[in-house]
Amino acid sequence: MPKTLVLSLDGREIPVNLIRVTREKLYGSVEIEAFDEKKNPATLKVLAADGKTLIDKGGTGLEVLDEKGQSLDRNDLMPVDLNGDKIDTVESSFSHKNILKKAKMDQYFDLVVKAVYALAPTEEDDEKYLNDHLSGDNVYTFPFAYRDGPMFDTAFIVGGEKEGAFMVTGTEAEVEFLSLKQQGVLDSQEEEDISGDDISFDLM
Repeated sequence: MPKTLVLSLDGREIPVNLIRVTREKLYGSVEIEAFDEKKNPATLKVLAADGKTLIDKGGTGLEVLDEKGQSLDRNDLMPVDLNGDKIDTVESSFSHKNILKKAKMDQYFDLVVKAVYALAPTEEDDEKYLNDHLSGDNVYTFPFAYRDGPMFDTAFIVGGEKEGAFMVTGTEAEVEFLSLKQQGVLDSQEEEDISGDDISFDLM
């Protein structure tokens, strides 16, 4: 059963189901099958470190070890920052209502997209209410965490009456303005040091 996300828009709670939008769903997918010279299907295997042992798919795994080489349970791991201080865990957005705040379109354009979801309100009236608020290029945002973890993503709610409502999640891009192009200028001493005789045109 899909998880239900509760959005709060102007004081009204709107339960929605998330439908992941992928490239495969939009454009379809292509599968490549390989065969040997006898037309037997070829399967992908992993070559072990000894250089001669072949391991079937699913025969390898990842293990977390401490500095002594002892196995660790992932539940015992604790996220820390660069200074070694503990990072507070954020709750999953599915565990509480999420208040939508109006955002600017420029903020949405600065998003580095991680995932796109189609929103399916559980009530028909809620669907109309949400789509009406998204008309006129209105955009809403809220912090989103799919599960409990050290950080959340930024989510934007976009769409309209015709296309429906979508949730786009990701991280905000850090755009840094450097400078405009500036033409370099040689001072008088550099102009005297450089002459036409010093330039070789043979290499051009």
